[in-house]
Amino acid sequence: MSTDRPVRTSPQPASTVREGEWYLDGLNPQQLEAVETLDGPVLVLAGAGVGKTRVLTTRVAHLLKTGRAWANEILAVTFTNKAAAEMLSRVETLTGARDGSAWMGTFHSIGSKLLRRHAELVGLKPNFTILDTDDQLRLLKQILKDENIDEKRWPARALATQIDSWKNRGFDPTHVPKPESIAFASGKGNSLYGLYQARLKRLNAVDFGDLLLESLRLLRDNPSLLESYQRRFRYILVDEYQDTNHVQYLWLRLLASAHKNICCVGDDDQSIYGWRGADVENILRFEKDFPGAKIIRLECNYRSTGHILAAASQLIAHNRKRLGKTLFTKSGAGEKPIVTGVWDGAEEAGEIATRIESARISGVSLADIAVLVRASFQMREIEERFLEVGLPYRVIGGPRFYERAEIRDAMAYLRCAHQPDDDLAFERIHNVPKRGIGETTLAALRQHARAHGLSLRTASRDLIARNGLKAKASHALLTLLNDLDRWGAEIDQKAPDQFVQMVVDESGLVAMWKAEKTEEAEGRLENLKELVRSLGEFSSLAEFLEHVSLVVDTAGADSGPRVTIMTLHSAKGLEFETVFLPGWEEGLFPHPRSLEETGQKGLEEERRLAYVGITRARRQAFIYHAANRRVHGQWQSSVASRFVSELPRDNVDFRESETREQWMPSAPSYLGVRPREAGAAGASPAPRGANSFTSGTARKPPRGMATGARVFHLKFGPGTVFAEDGGKLTVDFDHAGRKMVMDSFVEPA
Repeated sequence: MSTDRPVRTSPQPASTVREGEWYLDGLNPQQLEAVETLDGPVLVLAGAGVGKTRVLTTRVAHLLKTGRAWANEILAVTFTNKAAAEMLSRVETLTGARDGSAWMGTFHSIGSKLLRRHAELVGLKPNFTILDTDDQLRLLKQILKDENIDEKRWPARALATQIDSWKNRGFDPTHVPKPESIAFASGKGNSLYGLYQARLKRLNAVDFGDLLLESLRLLRDNPSLLESYQRRFRYILVDEYQDTNHVQYLWLRLLASAHKNICCVGDDDQSIYGWRGADVENILRFEKDFPGAKIIRLECNYRSTGHILAAASQLIAHNRKRLGKTLFTKSGAGEKPIVTGVWDGAEEAGEIATRIESARISGVSLADIAVLVRASFQMREIEERFLEVGLPYRVIGGPRFYERAEIRDAMAYLRCAHQPDDDLAFERIHNVPKRGIGETTLAALRQHARAHGLSLRTASRDLIARNGLKAKASHALLTLLNDLDRWGAEIDQKAPDQFVQMVVDESGLVAMWKAEKTEEAEGRLENLKELVRSLGEFSSLAEFLEHVSLVVDTAGADSGPRVTIMTLHSAKGLEFETVFLPGWEEGLFPHPRSLEETGQKGLEEERRLAYVGITRARRQAFIYHAANRRVHGQWQSSVASRFVSELPRDNVDFRESETREQWMPSAPSYLGVRPREAGAAGASPAPRGANSFTSGTARKPPRGMATGARVFHLKFGPGTVFAEDGGKLTVDFDHAGRKMVMDSFVEPA
């Protein structure tokens, strides 16, 4: 028998663990089946917390230990370097093999490995450079300038996002759909893409999108090479298959089309990255792509308790496009998730802080607690409350609210308007947004200021008067100085939130981020809106600036265990003892942009995001929805997210906070909360500080108010009912415009 290839044997029944296969100990029957079903296409539907990583690594170990394949005949791909390193480490531990011959890594690392081996076939040299985002943007800016395209109107970052989208879907410049190719720079998007790719080749460089697009082209255009890799990779394993984009899907299908021994592990219910190119259809059509595929469902959850799983399972069952599975646990029912309706965001943050403090006193480590938000702007109110009560926390996936670049820029403008001699703030914003005041001009200002003992603002006017600067820089600088002086004169003439709104608009900060048209820019705009909203809580700009200085100074003083604050997207793959999920309201979650852009598809992805949030909890989950949110400086009434009504009453405890009950004697029927006793109807709400609604008697208004009826709302004043739908009123308020409110918030006028 030849010794250059291991002996291959048929898989044994999954019912027993054989001698010498100690690494299979402890696998449940479904996990064991997933490990031992080695021939043909296999889709392992792995729900949250079912031990999928162990299944994946044990499957690789089983291939090696049973002699089915050498290490270099197995291709295993995942999405993060951390996951790839963990997979490789576990396999080495199980098998004792550390020869480095296994092809295990991220899609991009495997693509890079292929390209470096065969670079000349795609017009590159093996020592090609992989550009980072900054280099990519610099190159695109050069191209836009060469083509006389206004970069302010058509930003390089927006073009980079568009090109990345095309590459994620497998489109080179010759295959971009025509409607999309004319969508940038008045029809020049496709030609700019072509120029960019040509420039990359001249530089012997690729970007991250090319690592997959070019490796796909490498295989497609060279049949003999493709055949050699198809022969080589007898077994292909893919982690997080639900997160693959189209070019990754095409790449995998090409390599697996010969042996068809492909095992994809994933969860269609956790596909939440559609906004960055992931296509849930890849996992949904697996059986169609690979006829005869075996589907194995891993449904035994080792993380969460019964009530948490039941709540998450019933919620996700409302999605139409899913393969279907039902998680169960042997850990017992545990505590029911608690859904609480609160008055506003401040009360929501307060309740979260209070519960966390109680948990800490009872012995729960802060490191086992997480607050998961739908949008990053929600973090501000929670962060400030934590700082007030001394709860240590960390923000994952980005800096703390007041440390974000867009917030620091806005704060620098406010500091300059308030204090003309603040040179550090002036240096930050002198050319943000870009206005033609470069480093040479700034150096001249510094030198003049030091020489004459002046602030940069005063030195600027002095140099302009002396004609000491170039005309273009002088004009741009004078415009900035006049704006700062004008804003400074208006500080005491406007309410703080109105003043800040004026500054971020007129400074060009809002326009700068709007022009980018990227997901990141959308988040930055939301943060700027939250900054404006936060000013409504202060009586003056000076009070706010002092508050922020103290907040930033206090942050980060504790190095021990901390509460984790992060977005729901960042939380995938993690788990915590206790999870808090604030902001479950219509207009926030599901996020309106998802509904507007992709309709039902977007709604289902938002529901999957809610499912991910709930299943991060091991023992306790707390969900909150507020009756009011302040948006753009105006209070808006909110109704609970549709996801709240989709949670099962038998497995969830629906509650109202004491303050909210005083104002909502008739809770929405889906909450499962009994109306308050009639004798409590006259209670007044807790004080709300500078933004308090007028205190008064809470009455229970008549239901089913007719269209055209005149009503009165404690915040929005008098108005006329435009429409009524099951206790929700659309009202045209005389002074606040059209808003949707619960009928329990108004009374006949």
